[in-house]
Amino acid sequence: MTEIAPSTAAEARERVAKGALLIDVRSDAGRAASGSIEGATVVLKDDVAAFAETLGADREVVVFCGTTAGSGPVADYLADHGFTAVSHVEGGYEALAAATPVEPVETPTAQ
Repeated sequence: MTEIAPSTAAEARERVAKGALLIDVRSDAGRAASGSIEGATVVLKDDVAAFAETLGADREVVVFCGTTAGSGPVADYLADHGFTAVSHVEGGYEALAAATPVEPVETPTAQ
């Protein structure tokens, strides 16, 4: 299994600014409790495999969860399934929220 090293929130913001897809894999309850990151696509962990099939493996992806421990396995899964430009955020949502505008709870959800 591949183990992807986490990125800082600043590195994640830079990647997203250059076109990387930002994926929020927190639970519905986690988002309801703390809000959402502007521009993030919500993909529940159970749906990551199906969602990944809709993307090209060369698509740059930045994953975050409530903690690094939550997003790390998702990033590792994507790397193990051919994604060549995948990272996850060290410190999870809290770190990213401190460096990114937080919006009201409603955000796009992957179908």
